[in-house]
Amino acid sequence: MILHICTAAEWAAVSDGGSYRAASLEDAGFIHCSDFGTLHLPANALFAGQSGLVLLEIDPAKLDVPLRWEPGVPEQPDGVWFPHVYGPIPQVAVLAVHDFPADGDGRFRLPVTLARR
Repeated sequence: MILHICTAAEWAAVSDGGSYRAASLEDAGFIHCSDFGTLHLPANALFAGQSGLVLLEIDPAKLDVPLRWEPGVPEQPDGVWFPHVYGPIPQVAVLAVHDFPADGDGRFRLPVTLARR
């Protein structure tokens, strides 16, 4: 499974049977995603202070567009690679949507419900 962070409103705007298109698809040509071990890196770097976020839990086998593991944008100093989805994410590929609030200290961590897997 891979994960994508977006706002609850962005996800709610996807019509039944439709596809999710992040702004990065137009800007960078792909949708930024993470795995369970790297989620905290973009969450804390890019979403600090934000609320109303959700995590899309995505089954890569249900994508009908290319998925590539590549260096982060911007590149991480320790060489971590991230999954990038090169097209819209079909609603059927999203197996679950998890609320994604920051902890009391303002940091984002993998939700306990996902950490137990």
